[in-house]
Amino acid sequence: MQYAEVIQQLKAQANAENAAYMARYAIGGKEVLGISVYTLRSMAKSIGHSHELAIELWDSGIHEARILAGLIEEPHKVTNAQLERWVAGFDSWDIVDQMSAMIAQTPFVIQKIHEWALRDEEFVKRAAFSLIAEVSFYHTHLPDADYEQFFPLIVQAATDERNFVKKAVNWALRNIGKRNQALNKRALEVARQIQQIDSKAARWIASDAIRELNSEAIQQRLAKRK
Repeated sequence: MQYAEVIQQLKAQANAENAAYMARYAIGGKEVLGISVYTLRSMAKSIGHSHELAIELWDSGIHEARILAGLIEEPHKVTNAQLERWVAGFDSWDIVDQMSAMIAQTPFVIQKIHEWALRDEEFVKRAAFSLIAEVSFYHTHLPDADYEQFFPLIVQAATDERNFVKKAVNWALRNIGKRNQALNKRALEVARQIQQIDSKAARWIASDAIRELNSEAIQQRLAKRK
């Protein structure tokens, strides 16, 4: 499918009412058409993977076209320069979270987590912790030691009061702690460390993580994985 055809299809499905609804949940950008992610996923399946088309769609600046770009991108063709160019355009939490699934499949994922966690831009920083959450949930082949490197980043970012950052930091901590019993214990230790920091964000991150990671449901699930 060619770029012009994809853009035509997207614009034909524009829904101003949906776009206004999305804006109430802080989903937005320069040009939002109001198309659901479920529709975009269906389109991605019919289009197939294409690195070249993904680049064109991202460059369009259209919110939904950018999400679609991530869905059809070929991770093994993505370059470091491309990731830096794209992350500079992250302007909404849903772009970050949808794009994380693709970035987690690139060879640069660990590098980008460490680099972006130290950046100040809200959605760049969120991307680092969204990637930790993504890797923790899906990359089941990684040894526990690989997750230890993320805890200092989580502690360092725990005082960031910005909503979209602190929620991603919390998400990252919880996902690591749900991998297995050993990482659950370590995540709880880190959460209690964070809880002692004099910061409203840190206390929320820690309390929420402790509540879930200590819950009977999580503990029973992890016990079955022995």
